[in-house]
Amino acid sequence: MSEKLSSTKDLKRVLGKKELMGIAIGSIIGSGIMVQMGTGIALTGRSANIAFLISTFFTICNLIPMIFVSSCLRFRGGDYTQIGLFAGEKFSGAYTIVYIFKNITIAMFALSFADYFLSLFPGLPHMAVAIGVATIFFILNFFGVNIMAKVQNLMVGVLLFALLLFVVFGMPHVDFANYFSNADGNFMTDGVPGILSAAATLGFATGGANMIFSLSAECKNPKKDIPFVLIASTLSVAILYGLIATVASGVLPVDQVAGKSLTVVAAEIFPRPLYLFFIVGGALFAISTTLNSKLGSVTKPLMQMCEDGWFPKSLADLHPKYRTPWKLQLLFYVVTIIPIVTGFKINQITTIVLIIGYCITALNTVMCFKLPKMFPEAWKKSNFHMPMYAFGALLFLSLGVTIVQFYSKMRATTIKIVLLNVITIVVAFIFAHLRLKSGKAKPTISYEVEDEA
Repeated sequence: MSEKLSSTKDLKRVLGKKELMGIAIGSIIGSGIMVQMGTGIALTGRSANIAFLISTFFTICNLIPMIFVSSCLRFRGGDYTQIGLFAGEKFSGAYTIVYIFKNITIAMFALSFADYFLSLFPGLPHMAVAIGVATIFFILNFFGVNIMAKVQNLMVGVLLFALLLFVVFGMPHVDFANYFSNADGNFMTDGVPGILSAAATLGFATGGANMIFSLSAECKNPKKDIPFVLIASTLSVAILYGLIATVASGVLPVDQVAGKSLTVVAAEIFPRPLYLFFIVGGALFAISTTLNSKLGSVTKPLMQMCEDGWFPKSLADLHPKYRTPWKLQLLFYVVTIIPIVTGFKINQITTIVLIIGYCITALNTVMCFKLPKMFPEAWKKSNFHMPMYAFGALLFLSLGVTIVQFYSKMRATTIKIVLLNVITIVVAFIFAHLRLKSGKAKPTISYEVEDEA
């Protein structure tokens, strides 16, 4: 009888640059762009396109530590491995709890899909549609990351085509003679504070490429491909978003599109058949590609957590043919379905995860300063090797942006949410302490300096 496979070492290394680009772009372009575009216009008027570029700058700054470390090492457990390597076992153990909380929110994508689907086909049961789309993508991911990536690239192609159609059909309707004029008070509404507020709000729409970091164990050449894709996918989508924002804010009067979704402008510029295609290929595929990316990447760090003893190792068993962690996939399928069936509100969990997420980003940035000393040879070979003063300056820039984002979020956060964050962190560290003390958790080396065959 063949030995059961359950290690991240046993995953198929089949993802190249093309597959990672599809996954990253699909992760970035989610349902947020359909709704948040209107929010950005409400905050800063026709300068929403500039706000997207500023937001992209913030996003790239957040990615700087990940770009550096991923150019030197393969992290089979993604963020989990990175935290354990640079911050220690207790921090990685605590992160396991945060990671589970973070990914309970997958149900939100299935529910958002159902919302848009019912706008086209009213009368269908909302719960059944949400469960149906979640089931389809869980089944797809069961058959392996290679199949998942091929379907992802196909959906991303349709998605990009739908969004480009929006730009092509919309640009001729934009009044560029008055677009950058503030005579009507609708360019840079509320001045610099307004555009910065819009940039902060749009951060959710420009982020998401970091999801590919969790797929490092399945990459052919992660040290070259992951850093490249992190930058290229984010910048590519930013340019597209800027063009979309120009159309969204320049076709109709600002007061008619502020706070509204892209469908308002789409209905104005498209004939009915293309409008329906835009809803399906744009809105539904934007959500689908994000959901597919989430489900494809979520189990890989968990596999490493199981291998290290934080959770039962048997949960990480791989399917003998498809090399997929089918037990963890099934577990997350149940976790996704429960909020849909029960109507459990997960908004508070999202807020908790976001605030703790800023703390983790700051921690990873500070710990990244250790990289050149811990792995001097790997750092010298990195495509992003640079003088230490430049390395330090970029990390300080990244840390500064994270602190500003954290401060902005905390200002709008209630005491209740702050307390829930503190409780979550305390419980996470207690779990890590007890698991280590019991001897059940024995973290292993889950990074690779040289790529193994």
